[in-house]
Amino acid sequence: MTLDSYYGAAAWLAGLAITLVLASWLTPRAWWRRPTLRNLCIAGLGAWAFGSLILHFAAAPLPLLAQSDLPTAFAPATPANAATPAREAQARHAGAALHPFRVHRDLNLRAAASVDAQRLALVPAGASVTPTGVREGDWWEVRTLADGKGSTGWVSSLWLRRPAE
Repeated sequence: MTLDSYYGAAAWLAGLAITLVLASWLTPRAWWRRPTLRNLCIAGLGAWAFGSLILHFAAAPLPLLAQSDLPTAFAPATPANAATPAREAQARHAGAALHPFRVHRDLNLRAAASVDAQRLALVPAGASVTPTGVREGDWWEVRTLADGKGSTGWVSSLWLRRPAE
C-alpha cells in the first residue's frame, strides 16, 4: 500500500468515527436498536463526507491530474484591463498553454468585459479565437483575426466551443 492509501483509510476511519458520534448524539436512540438501511446510509455517507473533508483540509494534496491538465491559466483577472507585470506574465504563460476555441455564433469583440463596452469588431461564427488566460466571470479576453486584422478583446465564453464540438 502507498502512503496515499494510508491517508485515505485513516481519513475514512476518522470520518466514520465522527459520523457515529454525531449520529448517536443527534438522532433518537430507537433508531440504532437494530441495523437498517437508513443506519447503513447514514454511516456510509457520513464517513465518505467527513473523510473527504479531512483529506481536503488536513492531508497532503493528492495529485489526480497531471500539472499540465490543471486550468491554472484561468486565474482571476485584475480590474478594467489594468496592465500590470503580473497580468502580463499570466497572459504570456496562459497563451502558451491554451488552445483555440471556435465561435458558435457571430460574436461581438468588446473593449472590456461588459455588454455595455465598446464593440471593437464582429467575430463571425466558425472563426477561431485563442484565450489569453485573463477572465472576469464568463468574459474571456481573446486574440482573434476579426475584420481582416488581428485583435484582442473580450468575449462571452458562453458562445465559444472546443474545435471538436
